[in-house]
Amino acid sequence: MIKELIARNRSYRRFDEAVKISSEQILKWIDLARLSGSGRNAQPLQFAVVTNSELCAKIFPYLGWAGYLSNWKGPAEGERPVAYIAVIKNREIADNHYCDDGIAMQSILLGAVEAGFGGCMIGSVNKAKVAKLLGLEERHELLWIIALGKPTEIVVIDEAENGNIKYWRDEKSVHHVPKRPINEIVILTDKNA
Repeated sequence: MIKELIARNRSYRRFDEAVKISSEQILKWIDLARLSGSGRNAQPLQFAVVTNSELCAKIFPYLGWAGYLSNWKGPAEGERPVAYIAVIKNREIADNHYCDDGIAMQSILLGAVEAGFGGCMIGSVNKAKVAKLLGLEERHELLWIIALGKPTEIVVIDEAENGNIKYWRDEKSVHHVPKRPINEIVILTDKNA
């Protein structure tokens, strides 16, 4: 079950804008992040939920979508996210968030996938502009944006060949994500020791 959820949890970048996600549903996914591990149990992360279509439209231009797809400017109208989660560190709680952000985002997106939705962790963000739109305070550091929606694209996992890990789209717009084979990522087992 967990392997299937992880395999289905891809970076989806095109969505059906007609299918909305409620704030209540998103809060359930954030609760998964709340229950997840946190370095020193400091729990410095906070989240801003955006489901308002006007605010979503204002955030959209400040996001970068797919570095390897240099000719693609992001999802077209009708394919854009219907919600965002801003992942924020509260500096008053802790200076260091360790790897809490990755754990939290993975938990949120696994919950989304389980519920039939999907998303994309976006680090290419004009953080100053988005922080202003969200009304964040000085104590808040915007770390990431998670784009959410009902995926309309097919994303498949391929085995990486010759070290090529760049994702790409084929002529049918299927998004291919090459993953290194297990024998390239495991460098030692007790069998070798």
